Amino acid sequence: MKLPVANGRQIIAGLIRLIRRHAAAFWVVVALQLVAATATVGLPWILGDIIDNIRRGTTSRYVGTMVGISIALVLVGAVAAYFSEYRARIFGETVFAQMREELVETVTNLPLSTVEEAGTGDLLGRTTRDVERVQFMVRQGISAIMVLATSIIVTIVASVWKSPLLATSLLVAIIPIIFVMRWYLPRTLPAYRAGSSAWARMSGAIAETIDNAETVDALGLQDIRNNRIDEAIREAWRLERYTAWQRIYLMVGLVFFATLPVVIVVALGAWVLPMGLVTAGQIAAVAMYAYQMRGPIWNFTFWFDEMQVSQASLGRIFGVSLVHPDREASDKEPVDNDVEVSDVRYAYTEGRDVLHGVDLSLVEGETLAMVGPSGAGKSTLGRMLAGIHPPKSGHVTVGGVDLVDLAEDKLRKQVVLVSQEHHVFVGTIADNLRLARATATDEEIRDALGAVGALTWVDSLQGGIDTAVGVAGYPLSPGRAQQLALARIVLMDPHTLVLDEATSLMDPSAARSLERSLGRVLEGRTVVAIAHRLYTAQDADRVAVMIDGNIAELGSHEELVRQHGEYASLWASWQKS
Repeated sequence: MKLPVANGRQIIAGLIRLIRRHAAAFWVVVALQLVAATATVGLPWILGDIIDNIRRGTTSRYVGTMVGISIALVLVGAVAAYFSEYRARIFGETVFAQMREELVETVTNLPLSTVEEAGTGDLLGRTTRDVERVQFMVRQGISAIMVLATSIIVTIVASVWKSPLLATSLLVAIIPIIFVMRWYLPRTLPAYRAGSSAWARMSGAIAETIDNAETVDALGLQDIRNNRIDEAIREAWRLERYTAWQRIYLMVGLVFFATLPVVIVVALGAWVLPMGLVTAGQIAAVAMYAYQMRGPIWNFTFWFDEMQVSQASLGRIFGVSLVHPDREASDKEPVDNDVEVSDVRYAYTEGRDVLHGVDLSLVEGETLAMVGPSGAGKSTLGRMLAGIHPPKSGHVTVGGVDLVDLAEDKLRKQVVLVSQEHHVFVGTIADNLRLARATATDEEIRDALGAVGALTWVDSLQGGIDTAVGVAGYPLSPGRAQQLALARIVLMDPHTLVLDEATSLMDPSAARSLERSLGRVLEGRTVVAIAHRLYTAQDADRVAVMIDGNIAELGSHEELVRQHGEYASLWASWQKS
């Protein structure tokens, strides 16, 4: 499954929505740019008048007055251009900051089932490379394009006002440029979109290889992973080379058609001047206007290409917000804390079920261990129990209410999943824990750390719970980072907890110590422990053995050992290892 990509209409609507929130700043920039552009086009106009008046025998006093007005226009235009650029840069930074904030908010609220199915590469590409490709356009491109558009429009209006006949020469540049762009867009925009996807695949392949380097080395997968990365690089390079050639064609075409009007204005003026249809001053003014338009058109060539790159990336960024929720919260309230799994089926790929009609009732306050071989469906069922994945069929309920019918805040008060994956956020240790409960006091934070056996090493730090961690902060080992993640769960205080091999990154002695601490803290709560270390199952009230997406055996450790079934075989192998 891939995350959606916004189409052109949705991109424009998204940009308009962002700009509308800062409409006042936008119109201030437009007004300043109009002043600057008007001052610029005033100079050729005055020059044309001076030429015509000199031919009529005007006085030097008139010429001096016009020169003074020209100097004033230059000063006004310079001041207006400065403040226009200044305000436009602020406007662009403001819009970009808002876009990033909305993207982060959208990403953090995506359905976890969607994130897992889409994979890390696509989302990583949208939040890194696509944002990087857009930021230059938003920060500087919006203001630059506004300046160029204003300059071109005001120049054309001034040309038509000065001489409608000569102004038709400017169409020699405008009309062919439109056709060049119509030729360019269908060939490059899909390539830019495909290029963004290719870069995302490459980033995902590299990130996955680095994150799982030990597994790659252990299984001898170096050649396979390198080939996958090389394939992604070749695809990205092929698309980059294709779009580079298209840019060359665009620039050659636009430069040619941008220069041609100057020649045509002079030639047409020389032809009709003896007929009395135009004056020498009009020819000079419109020729200067045609010459002035070369700069904006050449600059527009660069920004037009940047627009295509940004449009492809904006489509991927805005597309994140098009993800449909995988559930709709209702106002139902659980009547108790009983968790029931009824005929649950689930498939990551259509037609290939991972769970096959699983039934399970959790006893309130018990510890249930789920064991079984890799790929048996343990983690998938754990995600069902935590309300992360909605089942394809069947029901997972708490207190008679489907977990997927609960709002996010209500769901996390009922059941929480702790997986092998964890993250240390930039900030203090206390900040990291207050992500679970913002109102937690220092004493409550210390109690949570003590519950997971982390208080001793935290107190040994110079700053204690106020020690900065994360990037550029105090480095935490994977085991300690996992302890912070578990301490957050203690603060959330759910009545049911799903541990998906949550202690797998710790050495066996530290993991067993932590699990015993959690056992004391979570006494009276329901715990589902998905484990690969069977001493967890030995300590549990009940054990569920999963084989091929079904619960093959269910009972206490002693009962299952006496049955001499799947669990007894696993236990015998574990004791020998």
